[in-house]
Amino acid sequence: MDKISITAIFTPVKGAEEQLVQELRKAQQSSRQEEGCLQYDLHKSIEDETIVLHEQYENMDALNHHIESDHYKTYRENTADLVATRDVYKVKEL
Repeated sequence: MDKISITAIFTPVKGAEEQLVQELRKAQQSSRQEEGCLQYDLHKSIEDETIVLHEQYENMDALNHHIESDHYKTYRENTADLVATRDVYKVKEL
């Protein structure tokens, strides 16, 4: 099966960047412990408040397990009001 990479690009609500980063770091800690999670890295733009999350999973089953996890659901709940825009790209190598 193909490895799956996720790139998620967030624009935080004005004044919510620090809280958003805290929630993403919580998700990062739990996600890195998941079987099948190969990478889960956070990045911040040097130009603006944009936050970029890069994840990689062994296969689609590992990604689905991640999306169904309690910590993922909690992260989504806790960040719903902190994110102005969220663009998510799910890709595999060519």
